[in-house]
Amino acid sequence: MSKAVVNNRCSKRIRNGHLWGYKGDIKHIEACGGDVVSVYDEANNFVGKAFYSDSSEIALRFFTRKDKKTDENFWKSRIRQAISLREGLVKNSNAFRLVNAEGDLIPSLIVDYYNEVLVIQTLSQSTEKLKSTFVEILKDELKPRSIIEKNNTTVRLLENLELKEGLIYGENVEEVTINQNNLNFFVSFGTGQKTGAFLDQRENYLAARKLAKGRALDCFCFAGGFAVNIAANCHEVLAVDISETAIELAKRNAQQNNLSNISFYCSNAFDFLKDLDRAKERFDIVVLDPPAFAKNRQSLKKAIRGYKEINLRAMKILNSNGILVTCSCSHHFTEELFAETLLSAANDAKKRIHLIEKRYQSPDHPILMGMPETLYLKCFILRVFG
Repeated sequence: MSKAVVNNRCSKRIRNGHLWGYKGDIKHIEACGGDVVSVYDEANNFVGKAFYSDSSEIALRFFTRKDKKTDENFWKSRIRQAISLREGLVKNSNAFRLVNAEGDLIPSLIVDYYNEVLVIQTLSQSTEKLKSTFVEILKDELKPRSIIEKNNTTVRLLENLELKEGLIYGENVEEVTINQNNLNFFVSFGTGQKTGAFLDQRENYLAARKLAKGRALDCFCFAGGFAVNIAANCHEVLAVDISETAIELAKRNAQQNNLSNISFYCSNAFDFLKDLDRAKERFDIVVLDPPAFAKNRQSLKKAIRGYKEINLRAMKILNSNGILVTCSCSHHFTEELFAETLLSAANDAKKRIHLIEKRYQSPDHPILMGMPETLYLKCFILRVFG
């Protein structure tokens, strides 16, 4: 039996609801990378069962605090639980996150559902080792058209795992059409972000749509999620992204929803915002949905400057009483720090801001209380005066 002994700091953390044990927490280990280990504290009390990695700084990823057998039936029960949690939770969409790693107590396993196509990511040595088990369970439970792995994320390099992607089961599908909020979107599995699309913004698109009016700007638009969702309530939408591939996909999404009032620009959003300000262009709603500026603590100071700059410039080009929908998907850029940065930007822009709503990732990306790392997406909706 694979076994680990951890220090009291780690055992207390796990008993308080966190799921990670770090390399420095381990006092003794008898296991190989990828094993499921039974973990005990220094007094030999059972702490829980965890995935073990022999290369990552996150050495233990706990998934239960019960001393029970973890066979195929155990994992089938966990996946069934994840499926049942989505029933009634996701509305007006045939695309959603089915398994959200730690949030569903299957750490480092991601499964997304795109209109009968499943995309899987196994992000640790243990979920990679169990991948065939997960695939068989998913086949039996959901009867998907295809299962695709998209294991091209650099997180796997920390686990000494190769980067790879491709078909695991079923038809070779390069693209599907999904429906979100009664709108259609193309999802390309070869070129799309994450597993193919940003499923975590689905409800935030609707929140923006309710407040959208007049002239709109969508920065970092990617496939046009916000732009397409708000276009029907606006007379004009400008959408900008630095990626030509993203802009082409966004154009196709606008076309298939018969939207002719969106203009697309392939440009650096920072420069685009500066140019709009210089030209004294004005908007009634601005959306900022940038990529993660702070991928680690070391990049946080630079990220704060970036977030402040784009929000300051967005506030300056908003008409008085305009709406700013601003997002951050950087876990290290906390909700409190985001609010401080927005207030600082407003002060420098000589604007006054009211908080209309504070939002997070879609509920099919569950946030585990006790584990702040599972809360990563923050969306502030502000009214800007001045």
